[in-house]
Amino acid sequence: MGIFDRFKDQAKSKGKDMSDAGEREINEKTGNKYTDQVDDAQQKIEGSMGMDREPTDRPDQP
Repeated sequence: MGIFDRFKDQAKSKGKDMSDAGEREINEKTGNKYTDQVDDAQQKIEGSMGMDREPTDRPDQP
């Protein structure tokens, strides 16, 4: 694995962490009223950025 591959993996991991944090923040501010819509939007955004996840990679939803 080259150095650029490691940077790419680290950036992807950091992006997923930030995406999860954003999802938690939005759900908290909306009182978990729009959890399904927020999750769908998060998946679409991550997919368009090449950060697709397997269902087992998803963090537990409240």
